[in-house]
Amino acid sequence: MHNSEFFEQSPMQDPWSNVGAEDWNNWKWQLKNRITSLEQLETLLELSPEEREGCLFANKKLSLAITPYFFNLINRSDPQDPIRLQVIPNVQETITNKGELLDPVGEESSSPVEGIVHRYPDRVLFLVTDRCAAYCRYCTRSRLVSNAQDYNFHPKYDAGLEYIRNNPQIRDVLLSGGDPLLLSNNKLDKLLGELRKIKHVEFIRIGSRIPVFLPQRIDPELCEIFKKHGPIWLSIHVNHPNECTTELKKACEDLAFAGVPIGNQSVLLKGINNHADTMRKLIHKLLMMRVRPYYLYQCDLINGSAHLRTDPREGIELIQSLRGHTTGYAIPQFVIDAPNGGGKIPINPNYIESITEEAIIMRNYEGKIYQYPLTQTASGSSAHLDNFIIT
Repeated sequence: MHNSEFFEQSPMQDPWSNVGAEDWNNWKWQLKNRITSLEQLETLLELSPEEREGCLFANKKLSLAITPYFFNLINRSDPQDPIRLQVIPNVQETITNKGELLDPVGEESSSPVEGIVHRYPDRVLFLVTDRCAAYCRYCTRSRLVSNAQDYNFHPKYDAGLEYIRNNPQIRDVLLSGGDPLLLSNNKLDKLLGELRKIKHVEFIRIGSRIPVFLPQRIDPELCEIFKKHGPIWLSIHVNHPNECTTELKKACEDLAFAGVPIGNQSVLLKGINNHADTMRKLIHKLLMMRVRPYYLYQCDLINGSAHLRTDPREGIELIQSLRGHTTGYAIPQFVIDAPNGGGKIPINPNYIESITEEAIIMRNYEGKIYQYPLTQTASGSSAHLDNFIIT
């Protein structure tokens, strides 16, 4: 089997066993040989009726595409394999449930220029492509990504850069899409160079799942570009410990040695990572790969995602199960990206029992109660108590 696991997994037949290492480790070969049709998929995997019907519908909602590398992580004997659930279409994606939206986080209403989303005062999201190496079935931008819905997004780099230049309050730019690391080295070099010329831009980030779907892309030439324009911060997207291969570990180490700080953004998904043991294993493997767990997202209310969404209370319970049982470095912030453009809202377990005039009463991870005295003003009353709202 081509993938050298950083985890234990049931053995499986490798349909690419005759492919040489030079081709397998070439990211362009991986892209060229992606699984993109029902006919290809059926030669590799016995599909359920729901999956087969989902594949027939995929070209009207969100395309099917899986790199050979990532497909090889699927345990084909397990219909509920956590990798399989993320990338193989399912007919349930065609069902729109109450509250689901085409644009669940309100990006369209915050887009002053095509490709720019300006929701927060000091930062913008810069969408630079509509393509990915593989397509997550719960994608927030499934209206746009892969263009299966005829969204006809065409990134306008010049217009986006001009908007950023003309708005000096913008100090932080996040490149996303689609996946920015699918751009050629030349395009990335030019785009990062233009952003670095803008004096008020202090912070450049990239959101990418390429290291997970296509770790071969993280080559010396790309790392040199990051060194040249650094620091470039990278947010990757790992949802399950079975994605933590030695190839991903090497890609993350190469990025780290190139001066790229890496955080991880997971999405809370039913049957994939909504169990404490799975999440604990994932965050520990991330730290071993020099990746800081950053966000755990409640799955957005994207059309056709109900079969993968969990109750948000499960996310709160997960975070509570981690606190005190692992280092704080390993605990992500659980957030809900509020529908219709409300932005990311942190959702935390409530450790405050009460606030009196004398002290804040707290509960620790073991459920034991402690108190910490409040600062007293000169008049003897506690300072800023009116700023606390206890519910």
